[in-house]
Amino acid sequence: MSRTYKATGINLKTQVLGESDKIVTILTLEFGLIRAVAPGARKHNSSLGGRSGMFVVNELLIAKGRSLDKITQAQTLKTYPGLAKDLGKLAASQYLAEIVLSQALSEQPQEELYELFNEHLHRLEALSSTNASGVLAHLAHGVFHLLALAGVTPQVQVCCLSGRSLKPDFADPNWQVGFSIPAGGTICLETRERLRKEGERGIGGPEFPMPHAQTVVVHRQEMPVISCRLGSMELALLQHLSQPEIMQIDGARDHNWLSVEQILRQYAQYQLGRPIRSATLIDSYFAANHDATI
Repeated sequence: MSRTYKATGINLKTQVLGESDKIVTILTLEFGLIRAVAPGARKHNSSLGGRSGMFVVNELLIAKGRSLDKITQAQTLKTYPGLAKDLGKLAASQYLAEIVLSQALSEQPQEELYELFNEHLHRLEALSSTNASGVLAHLAHGVFHLLALAGVTPQVQVCCLSGRSLKPDFADPNWQVGFSIPAGGTICLETRERLRKEGERGIGGPEFPMPHAQTVVVHRQEMPVISCRLGSMELALLQHLSQPEIMQIDGARDHNWLSVEQILRQYAQYQLGRPIRSATLIDSYFAANHDATI
């Protein structure tokens, strides 16, 4: 006889199996990521049909199998119907789910990840407005928090080269700061340029004694590539993403949040070692949103 176990989990991914079954990938509180068959879930009037849908939270009874476990009972605890009614919210939710799938471990409790993912789904669904800024802001917030939980959050408060604090200069419309994906975050462009010039002067000589020259060589060899440049608003938005709640910043526009999302997307893909496929849905949604407003 197969052993059975109970778990509470949220569905992250489904795929077709045979004529009437589904394979459901579930993030559970107790056992982390599991894959289980939902038998007959694609049949009309199946009790597992709705319960095996995306972003449904169930209390499950699961039978251990040789290759795949099998869901024998499911009691729905929570759903997010508002996500499926709005393309932007749905795309953002799938985007976050992809990151969760890449971070979740099997056979280990995943309480923090489970709670964080559900919290951000709730925030997306609760958005009173479906404007581009709202969806993008909440998506960026969720991505940043998931990266932080994994211990790979980008450095946005200080310069990665000097360690000095970075503050957006809104008084200067041309102010910029660099962002280096390989280096892990923000870089003061003036500091980078100074180190580059020092490296070009070479080693030794009366101007650079040998101990200092050795330091210059290290900087020259490890001079980070600038992946993109950020203005004052983009940096301010990135710096506020570490807060528990979304911070409203006067003057932030759709294109500012879109830039922030693009930066976090590239950074997350670099850290995960894989593309975020759902990001194409975000691109399509905001392209359509832009066309509808011009």
